[in-house]
Amino acid sequence: MRTPRRMLLAAVAALVSMFAAAGAARAESPEQRTARHLASIHQDPSLLLSFVRAMPKGGDLHMHLGGAVYAESWIDWAAREGLCVERKSANLSAAPCDAACDRAADKPAVHCAYQDPLLYNQLIDAWSMRNFDRAQLGHDHFFAAFEKFSLIAFRSAGDELAEVASRAAADKVRYLEIMHSADARQASELGARLGWDDDFGRMRDALLAGGMKDVLTATRQQLDRDEARRRELLHCDTPQADGGCQVTVRYLYQVLRGLPRPMVFAQMLLGFELAQADARFVGLNLVMPEDWYVPMHDFDLHMKMLDFLHGLYPTVHISLHAGELAPGLVPPEGLRNHIRASIEHGHAERIGHGVSVMSEEDAPGLLAEMASRHVLVEICLTSNDVILGIKGADHPLPTYIRHGVPVALATDDEGVSRSDMTHEYLRAVQTYDLPYSQLKRMARQSLEYSFLAGPSLWTEVRDSRPVAACAADRPGGAPTPSCRAFLDASDRATAQWELEGAFARFEKAY
Repeated sequence: MRTPRRMLLAAVAALVSMFAAAGAARAESPEQRTARHLASIHQDPSLLLSFVRAMPKGGDLHMHLGGAVYAESWIDWAAREGLCVERKSANLSAAPCDAACDRAADKPAVHCAYQDPLLYNQLIDAWSMRNFDRAQLGHDHFFAAFEKFSLIAFRSAGDELAEVASRAAADKVRYLEIMHSADARQASELGARLGWDDDFGRMRDALLAGGMKDVLTATRQQLDRDEARRRELLHCDTPQADGGCQVTVRYLYQVLRGLPRPMVFAQMLLGFELAQADARFVGLNLVMPEDWYVPMHDFDLHMKMLDFLHGLYPTVHISLHAGELAPGLVPPEGLRNHIRASIEHGHAERIGHGVSVMSEEDAPGLLAEMASRHVLVEICLTSNDVILGIKGADHPLPTYIRHGVPVALATDDEGVSRSDMTHEYLRAVQTYDLPYSQLKRMARQSLEYSFLAGPSLWTEVRDSRPVAACAADRPGGAPTPSCRAFLDASDRATAQWELEGAFARFEKAY
């Protein structure tokens, strides 16, 4: 039995401990308290999801416009346009459709799916990875989906922009860098008409004289209409404005590298010309499956094209898909140089995917080079899982982080993959036990390595040291005159300042 003296001493000790704990909590910064909270809920999926959903996420640097749309929206838009669907293949086609909506119809109107649950679910499953057997490699099913809904994708870019911007806002994403072939393949058709020339300079001159300037003008005008449609659908500049109105959107012109070489060169040229002429286009990227015959066979030629055009347009940004490969998908030699060559010959400032990095020649040396040159890797965890079957310990995300290579999470094709940025962060936390500091760093790096115009807010993003003009300012508050002047002159710094304010508000809850 305790004596009164012992009980008194125990009570005093408890009070001292309580006050010490309270003092320690007060001494912690909001970021430290937030980090401690995240660590405490790592094993609670529901609380973790709620935390990650509310967390500011910066930008999505790797998003294909067509792949970002959910299948349910394609159905609605295809029905609105009076399109038909071939029941066996789930491919869209133009009218006329079969008159009846019964299940014996081989080519019913898409609107029939509203009355036919089997057809409706068939379309969603065919146009996305929903219900796909994850025990199989999803590569072929994934890429086959795009051709099935491509007919409506060419007709609805404004609707697509509205959907992805609205979802980004709900997902606490502030910036989208969208890959978009905005010219409806006019450039590739021009390249096919004019044909190939081994002299890149002569071929460029022929394209510019043969109609490329008209394609450039038409593409910009079409984007004007698509962006106006986006603003209309989101009710921008009205009291009912959707949060997507506040999401900053820029574009990477996407070159279809699986096409014949004169078409690829023509698209590359348009991408460089667009980025030089229109501030909405901030660079270009090469798309289509890296393992297909033409992208593999013509890879070195594509790098030579990029090298030539980069010499003429040195300020145009380049991000390249590279290393979206896995052992067995291509021969071993096909895994050995795509990332390095994309950086050293293709002038890539960022790499999309980079999954096969450890299969490259001198992988440690390549990682050191990427770290020293600040080549960011756009990490697409869900996409790499459903397409390549690469996940968990097989994925190089921890390797990149350990070697100091900057990384940012991205959605790739969130509609086809049935994901969003929240679940990319959730997957990263659950799979790799990432601390809050790493999540915050990735969000910051998504803006630091974006192709937004203007200088960075940071002298060193890793240590979160702001430039001198804003060194005395507190994010979330009103900037001083010197900082305000700096922000007004830089789209990048403005986005970064807004992200820091969002982090300050988020961390106050903890």
